[in-house]
Amino acid sequence: MDVNAAVAAAAAIAGVLTGVIAMLAFRWSEREQKRPTRTSLHTDPVLPPGVDTVLSVLRSSAVVLDEADAVVKASSAAYALGLVRGGKLSVEPMLKMARDTRRDGEIRQVELDLPRRGTGRGEALAVSARVAPLGSRLVLLLVEDLTEARRIEAVRRDFVANVSHELKTPVGALSLLSEAVMDASDDPEAVERFAGRMQIEATRLTSLVQELIDLSRVQNDDPLEDAEPVGIDELVAEAVDRCRHQAGAKQITMAAAGPADLRVWGNRGQLAAALGNLVENAVNYSPARTRVGIAARRVNAAGGDLIEIAVTDQGIGISDKDKERIFERFYRVDPARSRATGGTGLGLAIVKHVAASHGGEVTVWSAENQGSTFTLRLPEAGAARDRAQQRPDPDEVDDVDDVDDLDEVTPSSSHPSRPAPPRASSPNSTAYQTLSAPEVHP
Repeated sequence: MDVNAAVAAAAAIAGVLTGVIAMLAFRWSEREQKRPTRTSLHTDPVLPPGVDTVLSVLRSSAVVLDEADAVVKASSAAYALGLVRGGKLSVEPMLKMARDTRRDGEIRQVELDLPRRGTGRGEALAVSARVAPLGSRLVLLLVEDLTEARRIEAVRRDFVANVSHELKTPVGALSLLSEAVMDASDDPEAVERFAGRMQIEATRLTSLVQELIDLSRVQNDDPLEDAEPVGIDELVAEAVDRCRHQAGAKQITMAAAGPADLRVWGNRGQLAAALGNLVENAVNYSPARTRVGIAARRVNAAGGDLIEIAVTDQGIGISDKDKERIFERFYRVDPARSRATGGTGLGLAIVKHVAASHGGEVTVWSAENQGSTFTLRLPEAGAARDRAQQRPDPDEVDDVDDVDDLDEVTPSSSHPSRPAPPRASSPNSTAYQTLSAPEVHP
C-alpha cells in the first residue's frame, strides 16, 4: 500500500510540473510573437502616420533609416542621386550624421560635394544634407541638389566681374583723358586730340551699357506678347543701313539675296537687333575690300516651315575651340581686335537669347582664314503663330529638310583662293556660299 501511494504521489507531482512548464512555454511563445522583429522594422507601418505621404511629395531626396542604419523608406530621387545602394545609405558623411542625430536627437545640416557616379566626368555633385530624428527609433535624411544653383551663381558672379572690368576700362580712360585735357588747356591741338579720344571712349561706354540693357531685356521679356509678322527684307535692309558707314570706311561690299515674301513671327525690335549684330560682326571682322553676304530662304520642317537667314563674311574665321564659346557673354576670339573694332562681347549672346526666345536657334560654320557663316533659324510667321497658340513640343523645329528653291550662289571673285563652303543640306549644316547678287554698296 505504501509503495503504491508513493508512486501515485510521484506521478501527481510530475503531472503538475509538466503543466506548469507547458503553461510557461505557452506564455513565452505569445510574448515572442508580440515582440517586433528586425524584418518588421523595414516595413511601411513603422513610419509615423502621414510621413509616407509627405515624403512622396517632397522635392528633396528623402531617406528614412532605422536604429540599425537600414533604409526603411527612400524616394526615387535618392536612388537617382546614388545615395542608397543595396538597402544601405552609401554616403559615409551622411551616415555618420544620422548616427550622431540618433544618439543625441540634434538636427544637423551640412553641404557636401559628391562624385558623380557613372558619368565618366570629374564634376562634383553639390548637395545640402539635413538630418532630423523621426520618432523614437527612426532618422529622416533630406538631401537637396545644389549643383544647378551653384552653376547659376558662378555664372552670375562671373558676369558681374566681367561687367565691372568692362565698365572700368572706358571710365578709367575718360578720367585720364579729362586730366590730360586740363593739363593741355593752353595747347588747342592736344585738347582736340584728347577730346576725340574721349568721344571714342564715351561711345564705347554707351554701347556697352546699351547692350547690357538689351541683354537683360531679351532674357526677362516674353517677345511673343507683342509679336507681329516681320518681313525679312525689312530686317535685312535695316541691318545693312546700320552698318553702311563701317562698311564704307573699309570698302566692304554688302550683298543680299532671297525671296521678298519671307516673314517671321516675333518682336520686331529684338529680331532687328539680333540680325544687326550678326551683320555688324561680319563687317568688323572682315578685311578691307571684301564682301559680306546676307541670304534668306524658306526650309521645310515637321512643325512648320522655317526661315533661315545666313550672314557670310570673308574674315579671319573662328577656330574649333572658340566655336564652343563664342556665344558666351563677354567672350572674344581676339580681345585685341575686339577692342580695336569697339566690340563688347555681348552681341552674339544677345543673338542667342533672341533666337531661343522666338523658338529658333543660331549656329555657326567657320574655318580659319576662310571666313564664317552665322545662320539664324526662326519659325515662319504662320507656323510660329500657330505654335505660340498651341504650345507644341519645341523639338519639332529640329527636323529641317533640304530645299532647292533658293538660287545657288557662287564664291566671290574678289577672293578666288577661298574655297566655297558646302551648301546647307541638313539640319546640322549651316554653311552658305558667298552671295553674288544683288549688291548693296555703302
